[in-house]
Amino acid sequence: MARKKPAGRGSLNWSGRGSQGAGGGMGELRIIGGDWRSRKLRFPDAGGVRPTPARTRETLFNWLSFHTAGNDCLDLFAGSGALGLEALSRGAGAVTLVDHTPSLARALRDNLRLLKSDRGTVECASVDSYLAHRTRDPFDIIFMDPPFRQGWLEAILPVLDDQGWVKPGGWVYLEYESERSSPTVPAHWHLHRQKTAGQVTYCLFRVCPEQEHTTA
Repeated sequence: MARKKPAGRGSLNWSGRGSQGAGGGMGELRIIGGDWRSRKLRFPDAGGVRPTPARTRETLFNWLSFHTAGNDCLDLFAGSGALGLEALSRGAGAVTLVDHTPSLARALRDNLRLLKSDRGTVECASVDSYLAHRTRDPFDIIFMDPPFRQGWLEAILPVLDDQGWVKPGGWVYLEYESERSSPTVPAHWHLHRQKTAGQVTYCLFRVCPEQEHTTA
C-alpha cells in the first residue's frame, strides 16, 4: 500500500500504491511474517509510494487467520507489493500483483527473483483495463487500496462482482479515507472486520456463497 501526506491525496496525479510519478529515491519494505519474516526489500519512491504499515498488515493477516495459505490472491494498485508479498510469505499459493507504473512493476519482478519465488506474477497495467475482461479463474482473496478521492471504489467494486473476480466464500480487503462514508458493496458481501487508524479505514469482506445469501 502507498501512503502519501494528506495534502497530496487530492491530486489526480497521485495514484495510490502505484503512482504515476517517477521519483529518484528508493523506499524500503520489511516483510513482517511468514517464511520471509524480517526480509527487507527496496522499491522506487515513485510519487510517494509507501508500504502498508506493519501494524495494519499484522491486523489484516490476523483477520484472514488460516485463509491465506494455499490460496490465489490478487493485489490491485500493488505499488511496493507490501500486501501481495506479505501474502506470499505467509503461504499464499499464488499472487498476481497489478500496477501501471513500469518502475514499480520492474521492482516487483526483481524482488520476486530476489526472494526466489515463482508464485508471484506481475501485471504492468491499469487496474480498470486489467479488470475489464476476466479470462482466468476467480481469486480467493483480493487486496485493494486505491488512490483516495478519485472514485475508484465506486468504479471497481461493481466490476469485481459482475465479472466474478472473487470466488464464492472468498475475501475482499479495502482501504479508503476515513472521512468518507462506507462504500456500497454487493448485497452478498458481508463485512467481517473493520478498523480505523487515523485518516484511513480498512475492512475485510467475505463474499457469501450463493446458497448462504439466498437463505439469509
